[in-house]
Amino acid sequence: MGPALLFAPADRPERYLKAAERSDAVILDLEDAVAPDAKAQAREHLVANPLDPATTMVRVNALSTAESTLDLAALARTRYRTIMVAKAEDPGAIAALADYNVVALCETAAGIMAAAELAKLPNVVALMWGAEDLVASLGGTSSRFADGSYRAIATHARSLMLLAAGAGGKTAIDSIYADIPDLPGLAEESEDAVASGFGAKACIHPSQVAVIRESYRPSDVDVAAATQLLAAASAAGTGVFAYQGKMVDGPILKHAQETLRRAGV
Repeated sequence: MGPALLFAPADRPERYLKAAERSDAVILDLEDAVAPDAKAQAREHLVANPLDPATTMVRVNALSTAESTLDLAALARTRYRTIMVAKAEDPGAIAALADYNVVALCETAAGIMAAAELAKLPNVVALMWGAEDLVASLGGTSSRFADGSYRAIATHARSLMLLAAGAGGKTAIDSIYADIPDLPGLAEESEDAVASGFGAKACIHPSQVAVIRESYRPSDVDVAAATQLLAAASAAGTGVFAYQGKMVDGPILKHAQETLRRAGV
């Protein structure tokens, strides 16, 4: 699965295929993107308009709600087996979804604090975080400053979730960038996601897909530099060596290997 994950409202079936064609994976959303009075019809659309299960996941409502029970009943009528659980907080409730590959969406204070335990569950394949729901759960009003940068609480939560995912050996998914026209801001945040270790980034508009993909795609210069560094390491034959005036050791070589992995080399 590639790095650009695109949300699509489950009550808009005419968008399903377009979203699938324009992204690396689709998140069909039964939660926030669907009004309460449209959820029942959205579930029927989900069943009647199948996409490739290998590149599709379904975001279900929080497990503490009655809506999630109806979501799971609808999912049982489909081939989808990867689900994103909104406002994931309870490891026991997530573990009970043993028939599914679960992306735990940690978007409340309780969810962020439970991220390490959620990442240990065998049916959890990835963790994602959400800024606005998190701040709302704390009684706040905004996750970002006027210039688009995150407030300290958001960056702290983002880091905690990334560390939890890494410790559990699971993929970390970065949150959406809500300012759709601000593609330069999205690029900057996506580049930080790549450098920090997020395996993918979610988005809410097709125009954001190319920006995320470009951020995750190493440049020819980066690939050449990584290739040359690894060749130098092979020639040196030692654990630590000097290269172009800098010390190189195991972690630096892992960075280079990751660059080549993302480039498909």
